Amino acid sequence: MTFTRYLVTGAAGFIGSHFVQDLLGPGSSPDVRVTVLDALSYAGDTANLAPLAGDPRLRFVHGDITDGPLVRSLTEPGCAVVNFAAESHVDRSIADAGAFVRTNVTGTHVLLDAALAAGAGCFLQVSTDEVYGSIDDGSWTEDAPLAPNSPYAASKAAADLLALSYARTHGLDVRITRCSNNYGPRQHPEKLIPRFVTALLAGGTVPLYGDGGNVRDWLHVSDHCRALRLVLEHGRAGEVYNVGGGTQLSNREVTALLLDACGADWSSVRHVADRKGHDRRYCVDDGKLRGLGYRPLAGFEQGLARTVRWYADAAAAR
Repeated sequence: MTFTRYLVTGAAGFIGSHFVQDLLGPGSSPDVRVTVLDALSYAGDTANLAPLAGDPRLRFVHGDITDGPLVRSLTEPGCAVVNFAAESHVDRSIADAGAFVRTNVTGTHVLLDAALAAGAGCFLQVSTDEVYGSIDDGSWTEDAPLAPNSPYAASKAAADLLALSYARTHGLDVRITRCSNNYGPRQHPEKLIPRFVTALLAGGTVPLYGDGGNVRDWLHVSDHCRALRLVLEHGRAGEVYNVGGGTQLSNREVTALLLDACGADWSSVRHVADRKGHDRRYCVDDGKLRGLGYRPLAGFEQGLARTVRWYADAAAAR
């Protein structure tokens, strides 16, 4: 399915800004129109959309996805609604879950109602593998039961289930993606890779939770954006698609790579108490998405090196 009108929420953030840049990048159709709706919370910054400055196909609206009248005014018949807007940092959700329920659950509900009322062509809910909980061995398929362990993951699971209910009850074309850990340029420094890189480049120390044995699958943001385009263009209504990066590493292994990339050693690492409810391992089976032609193209070491260079250049430019 091809769309020419998009409402993309949260696109002044990390992944959303890359997705919009991909939609409007070289070779894109002159007929495409993208409306970005973003509340510009601490993790959003219009500078993330600077590469598209002056493009008449892009419209930026500063606003909140829980604002029903505003959302309805921006949702066009036949458009694709792509929902990136979310509170997403697990540590923050442990300290105060309220904002996560408001944005991730109530905000998704408002968007779904607007999409249904307008006759939107598709509603793509961008979710996370964290909704499945922790898995000791093997991989989750999309049919695995949801067993979230953090308030963040629980709020995303609730939003997923709400979105699927609109597909089954109302016939809205809803598609859900559940991705593994993203990394790349412009990610907010609360996340592991940019937090460690910025601290190490500045000569500081970094915290490593527990024994560092928690395992994550790493997905470059460019591969994630390609996956989202595939789901929009070739995915099926009412379906969930896992998105993996193909690189499973423990936090300790990632730390070692970052120390080497930043010219630091283990004396820069502070061992800290483990996070409450810290999931030990995530791993998704993305065979369904691969059936649409998906393959991760960014090798982790090369992607990590480019990411470190981006943060180093950004620091030098300040």
